[in-house]
Amino acid sequence: MKFSSKPVLIGFFLVFLTLSQFTFAQTEPETFTAKNAVYIEVGGSSGRYAVNYSKIFHQKGKLKLSASAGFSMWPKKFDSKTIWLPSIPIEVSALFGKSNHHLELGMGITSYLTRSLAFNSETFENIDKVVFDAAIPVRIGYRFQKPEGGFFFRVGYTPVINFPTGGKGGWGFDPYWAGISFGKSF
Repeated sequence: MKFSSKPVLIGFFLVFLTLSQFTFAQTEPETFTAKNAVYIEVGGSSGRYAVNYSKIFHQKGKLKLSASAGFSMWPKKFDSKTIWLPSIPIEVSALFGKSNHHLELGMGITSYLTRSLAFNSETFENIDKVVFDAAIPVRIGYRFQKPEGGFFFRVGYTPVINFPTGGKGGWGFDPYWAGISFGKSF
């Protein structure tokens, strides 16, 4: 019986080409059609909580760039009454990943109003006032977002660099901060 290696080599070559096409198709990053997201964040760049809107404004290969803005109100006690002060977190993030799972690296600025208590040495009175304050949150985290939209989730380590505003001294760093977000992308 004669055995020809030519058909076996051609068959092996065709199987190899077919399997390699499937392999390459799975490693290609998916293009995001759902570039918008609305979510609630607890902790993180918002400080306590915020309702946020996010948009992916650039995508190329495994890299996606996203910008987000949010809003929240923080309660503060003044004398015997509680007033609500606004906070606005703004952030830009880079997402690295092929489809649903991403490494998220970001940085932003959170501006907010807060209470400042000072002492007037001439009149010996306390001065209680609302002042502008700001912080720079940095994000290192995980983000789950499907390219076609749906459930949105992220969790991250978000240390904060504090500005010397609001009547306080110098720059500050708070390394003990994290956040978690849930929402929907569309």
